[in-house]
Amino acid sequence: MIDTESKRPHLSRILLVNDDGIHAEGLKISEAIASEFADEVWVVAPAADQSGMSHALSLQSPIRVVQHGPRRFAVIGTPSDCIVMAVRLIMKDAPPDLVISGVNRGANLADDIAYSGTVSGAMTSVLCGIPAIAFSQAFRRNADTPWETARQHGTRLLDRLLAAPLPADLCLNVNFPAIAAEDVTGIRPTRQGSRSIRAIDIDPRDDLRGKPYYWLNFDRAGGHQAPDSDIQALRDSAVSVTPLRADRTNDAVIPLVAELLA
Repeated sequence: MIDTESKRPHLSRILLVNDDGIHAEGLKISEAIASEFADEVWVVAPAADQSGMSHALSLQSPIRVVQHGPRRFAVIGTPSDCIVMAVRLIMKDAPPDLVISGVNRGANLADDIAYSGTVSGAMTSVLCGIPAIAFSQAFRRNADTPWETARQHGTRLLDRLLAAPLPADLCLNVNFPAIAAEDVTGIRPTRQGSRSIRAIDIDPRDDLRGKPYYWLNFDRAGGHQAPDSDIQALRDSAVSVTPLRADRTNDAVIPLVAELLA
């Protein structure tokens, strides 16, 4: 519950998860943010990098949990596995009031959301009845990741969001622009952009024994974006905040499908 007597909104427990792994730098940023708002900060994160795993659950192999310290656990599994293990096992007697997924190194915008383990960790939390926020920090190639931008503006965002009780179905996808914290122009409500991924390419290579192996690469698209899109917000040096939901029904196409089936 929120402590209304203190100046800053306060929760009993915040759970942290990510897809970059328990030793990732972005997780330290989330811990710094969460510690400002919670009596207890719990970490249940993948033991290794799980980027691109989306909503995957480990249904065909056992899940192992290794404790790394007080309220800190590594899961040999996916971000969604981490949420399930936290809510149904590790924290079952006192579930978290909020889940923060991230801070991911790299933006999760537009089509990226379909593949993102960071966003899926947050969405899995909502499916378990716990509100969640996914944090992602954009960065520029050959430049340091501006983690301080996520720390400062993530704290500002939670100050506003936690001023009232959070609905259980709240899932926010938050992206911080790849600029210094003082250069951010604001925090903007946004919609999911479109067609950030033009294609998924295959990069074939040979190992030292002459046997082939392959890397998958995203072919990114530029082009025009709607003024209220997440991509445009970052182009405008603003933090994007996109509400998400589990329902992926394409309502506009239902009449066409009905006509075809008739």
